[in-house]
Amino acid sequence: MSAARNRQWRLRRRPAGVVQPSDFELADGAVPTLQDGQILVRNVYLSIDPTQRLWAREEASYMPPIPLGEVMRGIAAGVVEQSRNARYPAGAAVSGLFGMQDYAVSNGEGVNLLPPGVPLQAALAVFGHIGITAYFGLLEVGQAKAGETLVVSGAAGAVGSLVGQIGKIVDCRVIGIAGSDEKCRWITQELGFDRAINYRTGDVGAALDHLCPDGIDVYFDNVGGEILDAALARLRLHARVALCGAISQYNAAGKPQGPSNLMYLVYRRARMEGFLTADFRHRAAEAMKPLAQWLKEGRIKYRVDIVHGLENAIAAMQRMYEGGNIGKLLVQVSEEPA
Repeated sequence: MSAARNRQWRLRRRPAGVVQPSDFELADGAVPTLQDGQILVRNVYLSIDPTQRLWAREEASYMPPIPLGEVMRGIAAGVVEQSRNARYPAGAAVSGLFGMQDYAVSNGEGVNLLPPGVPLQAALAVFGHIGITAYFGLLEVGQAKAGETLVVSGAAGAVGSLVGQIGKIVDCRVIGIAGSDEKCRWITQELGFDRAINYRTGDVGAALDHLCPDGIDVYFDNVGGEILDAALARLRLHARVALCGAISQYNAAGKPQGPSNLMYLVYRRARMEGFLTADFRHRAAEAMKPLAQWLKEGRIKYRVDIVHGLENAIAAMQRMYEGGNIGKLLVQVSEEPA
């Protein structure tokens, strides 16, 4: 390991709008030496997630902002290359908040041991933060029930595509909102959504009026902005809105656009609740068992969109914020374990 180098994407300045390569610096350094209790992880896949844009801001979100000059925060899956921690032996597959770099050193805090046989891609696309978010966000926060109408925005993304499939499993009627005809075909023809709306080519409000004439029981929001407003205006009595994210607002300059239809929560006696994956991390096992079973039975599917090379990680982030990916966007930075 002494000959290995560790490339790191470090935050150089606060992004204005969509992230740019000039906001970051690709630094090169030595792989750190381990102390007692630590492990060295070789990252294989980096997870590219909308929330990374929030972490790069100067303002705190649900986590402190990344200090300038520090490694860009990010979730990754990889392999323990060296260990001085008995809980994480060399060769073990793990996931955690390892950052956008080749190698990460950890004391084990927040590190997940992956079960044998679980592909590293699936660990990030189904069985990690994505699966926890979709499962508990829909079934606990959204309280989706059989016979209800579920609308999902960002429906061709990693979380949205799982939410819609879980909605079908619990016998909801599922409408997905996505940003291209290709994405709409994928979620309806392959994932089983009942209908889809291309927000780039149509009037979302008019489409919801047509597809949900009796209103929306559960709205799972990944985008915020105008689409959230359109959904709020079409809620049914006692509807639930699960706020997962607002990617349409993350790159906005100044104050983000807020919803203008909040009174519909009063009119419909509806509930809108935000949540974080961390709220349910201690209950992850409750989600992993059914997700594994549904995947085995072919009742849920996932798609990974892989960009190769750590040097292309910032370009991958740009692609996500511009809506260019379908399914879970990953950056492969090293070879998968044999």
